[in-house]
Amino acid sequence: MDTLSKKKVKYITSIDDLKALTEEERRELKKVVKNFGFRVTNYYLSLIDWNDPEDEIKRLIIPSVEELEPWGEKDPSYEKHYTVAPGLQHKYTQTALFLVGPTCFGYCRFCFRKRLFMEDSNEILFDYKPAIEYIKEHEEIHNVLLTGGDPLILSTERLKDILLSLSEIDHLINLRIGTKALAFNPYRIIYDEELLELFKNINKTGRRLYIISQFDHPREVNNISRRAINKLLSAGCVILAQMPLLKGINDSPFTLSELWNSLTNAGVNTYYLFQCRPTVGNKPYAVPIERGFKIYEQAKMNCSGIAKRIRYVMSHATGKIEIAGMTEKHMIFKYHQSADPENIGKTMIFKRNPDAYWLDDYKELVDSYKIENPFI
Repeated sequence: MDTLSKKKVKYITSIDDLKALTEEERRELKKVVKNFGFRVTNYYLSLIDWNDPEDEIKRLIIPSVEELEPWGEKDPSYEKHYTVAPGLQHKYTQTALFLVGPTCFGYCRFCFRKRLFMEDSNEILFDYKPAIEYIKEHEEIHNVLLTGGDPLILSTERLKDILLSLSEIDHLINLRIGTKALAFNPYRIIYDEELLELFKNINKTGRRLYIISQFDHPREVNNISRRAINKLLSAGCVILAQMPLLKGINDSPFTLSELWNSLTNAGVNTYYLFQCRPTVGNKPYAVPIERGFKIYEQAKMNCSGIAKRIRYVMSHATGKIEIAGMTEKHMIFKYHQSADPENIGKTMIFKRNPDAYWLDDYKELVDSYKIENPFI
C-alpha cells in the first residue's frame, strides 16, 4: 500500500464487495447494515488479516450480527440537550463543538454518533456562518472542536473557510480537529500539500491547531500513518490520541500499552481512554467499567510517564467523568469537566458493581466531595 496514490483510495460501502467473506456471511451482515450502515477505505481493509477469524481490525470495521442485540440509546450522552443550533453544541463553558463532517472515512462499529448515519439528521453544520457569530458573541469560549463525522472528509477549501474564520476571533486560544483519518486514510494528509499549508498558516496566527486523532489498535500505527503524523508535526500541529476501550479489539493490557508506546514514539500524545458509550448496537464492544479500570492500570505499568498521562474517562450526559480509582469495595469517579461548573472537580464514591457499564449502573453512592471552584 506504500505506492497507493490519493486517487486510488476508494470507499467500499457494499457488503457484496467483501469477497473475503462467504456468501452466507455477506447475507447475514446485510441485516446489520440496514440498521447501522457500512463504509471503509480500501487502505484500511488492507490492514486486515482475513485468515484470522479474531482479527482486531476486522472486528473494528466489519459489521457483526451481535450489533443487533437490543442495548443502549441513540444518544446516550444527550448531546441534543447541549445543541444550541443545528451542528453547534455548547456543553462546556470554554468549548464549542462544530459537527462539520457529514460522514467518515470509515464507520467504526462502536460509533457513539452512528445516529448521524442511521437516519435523516439535521445535526450537521452546513452553514457555519451563524456558528461563527455565536462564537464571537460568547467570549467565554476559548476553543472550538471540529468534529462530525470526520472534518477531514471535507474539501480543503471548505476547511480553509471555517478555520480562517475561527482564527480571526480574538478570544479563541486554540482550535481542534477530531479525526480518524490518520488510521483510516493517512493519504488524505500525505498528498495534500494545500491542507498542510493551511495548517501551517493557522498555527502562525497564534491559534494552536490540535489534531485529536483516534487510534484503536497498534496495527493502525504503521509506516504510512507515521508519514502522515510527521507531515502534521512539521506543519506545527500538536497531535493527541484518544480511543475507546473495546472488547475484542484493545481490551488487554499488552495491546493498550503497545498502542500507547507506539503513539508516543511516533510523536503523538496520549489523551483519553474512553469507556465505550452505551449506544444502540454497541453491546458487543463494551467492557464493564471495573474490568476496564484493571486493564487500564495494568497497561500503564508497561509505559513511560509520557504515555501514562492518558486518563480513563466516560463522556456522560452530565460531563466528562474520570474513572479515578478502585478499592476492594468501592469505585471512585471524579468530574474532569462538567456541563454544570458547580460539579467540576467533584468526587463520587460508589459501592462496586462488576456488571456496570456506565455511571448510571451504580446505585449506591457512599460519599461525594466537591472542591470549591474559585472561578465561580
